[in-house]
Amino acid sequence: MYFCSHGPEVGGAPARCAPPSRERGTPMPIPDQRDPEVTRTVLNRWLAGRLPGAEVERLQTPATSGFSAETIMFSAGGRGFVAKVAPTNYQIFPEPRFEEQYRLLAELRRRGLPVPEVFWYEPDASLLGAPFLVMGAISGRAPSDMPPYHMEGWVTEISPAERSAMWDNGLVAMAAVHAQPVAGLEYVDQTGYGPTGLRQRLGYWDHYLHWAYAGKVPVAERALEWLRAHQPPEPHEPRLLWGDSRIGNILFVDGAVAGVLDWEMATLGQPEEDLAWYLYLDRHHGEGVGAERLPGFPTARETVARYTGLLGRPLADLEYYEVLSGLKFAAVMARIGQLMISYGLVPADDPFPHTNTATRLLATVLEEL
Repeated sequence: MYFCSHGPEVGGAPARCAPPSRERGTPMPIPDQRDPEVTRTVLNRWLAGRLPGAEVERLQTPATSGFSAETIMFSAGGRGFVAKVAPTNYQIFPEPRFEEQYRLLAELRRRGLPVPEVFWYEPDASLLGAPFLVMGAISGRAPSDMPPYHMEGWVTEISPAERSAMWDNGLVAMAAVHAQPVAGLEYVDQTGYGPTGLRQRLGYWDHYLHWAYAGKVPVAERALEWLRAHQPPEPHEPRLLWGDSRIGNILFVDGAVAGVLDWEMATLGQPEEDLAWYLYLDRHHGEGVGAERLPGFPTARETVARYTGLLGRPLADLEYYEVLSGLKFAAVMARIGQLMISYGLVPADDPFPHTNTATRLLATVLEEL
């Protein structure tokens, strides 16, 4: 999850975010770099039994990061790798579920989905300070969060036709996730928060909201109350959900999907939940930050029609899932705000955790009900 940034999650100790831009609504990261030479030495020793004779080269800890993990990029044995290190003290999620991500990526790759190839999972925290997994690097570029892609960056420079292709190919990739047999993937279901589906989701985000931030986020509390009062039926069998389903988590090459990233939020549920998040984050990166949506991106109505065809059944209760998306995003931004307070980047009474572009958009969505 990269709401702090527009690139791969990176850094040494957990990456930091500078004070938020009130205009753009998302904080800019300032990484705490680990010592690259020490890291290179550790990785060389660790790789010796896995890639005999390979030497770590071109090690990078990129300068932009989210809070959900640290990324170390390097090459060895003639190919590129990405080591993703579990968060420790400062993290976005209560339970990083790191080994689950490794298992899920390995299985989805085996099934032919365009996810990174995972090579190794290392549970020994003494090496890099936390468990880590090593994936193959993928060429491509993802639409940025900071600045939002409707405002600046490479997405503003490509043709409307390529934007349309990106959007549609992202939907096709998401539909492939929803088409996966759930058998063998049950471990992503967070049953500790309730039975599969919306009861579980509301239990999780209720817990998350109060874990994330020491204060109150009134609009998120209102959204949670509304969601509990209006919970719809779930008549269809649960599907695998990507969770953080948005074009900012897809690597593209000329409008085609090269890689589907970020599986921290994967779970089981109704596909409407993923589609609503896909639409909501795009709405935030346009309307939510005061930017005009770029030409070429299909409308929400067109997207729903397209996804109905991809899913093979009518979509239901999207208004509900939009409110759920707003709750999630407001809660995540509250967590980012709390981390900024914990780092001393903003005062303890800074309004950012409860007053930001995510909370304002959620308030708008609630007013539209």
